[in-house]
Amino acid sequence: MVAELRKTNTSLYETDYNLWVIETVAKLKSRDLDALDWENLIEEVEDLSRRDKRKLKSLLIKLCEHLLKLKYWYSEYERNKGHWQSEVRNFRQLINMELEDSPSLRPYLEENFINCYHKGRLLVADRSQLALSTFPEEPIATLEQILNEDWLP
Repeated sequence: MVAELRKTNTSLYETDYNLWVIETVAKLKSRDLDALDWENLIEEVEDLSRRDKRKLKSLLIKLCEHLLKLKYWYSEYERNKGHWQSEVRNFRQLINMELEDSPSLRPYLEENFINCYHKGRLLVADRSQLALSTFPEEPIATLEQILNEDWLP
């Protein structure tokens, strides 16, 4: 298959990503550096950081959304409190695990906190059908508090 791809000048990366990864790992392990697809390998390594950043932002948006539900969605509070609290715990744990693995991402999270809060605010307004003005424009807590396992609004 690989020989066929070379004849047609088609990249294994474009046609079978999983096989490309397996072969790239094998080439790296055997130190066959000349045979590596450097362009795509560099792109993939750069993308690893982008994926982690997107994941962190997504988790922080969901965390903010659920904290706002707990604090302001009174009509659904009793029915959903347990679910929302478990979601808050889950999002915090996932964020904190990411930060344990990559502490250098904390400044990125701090830089994006306000933006993520605003996106969470929009989501909770949409879901609750409450006026956007129900939810404060300024974050209801600091990032440190929001990530603190023991803090709830």
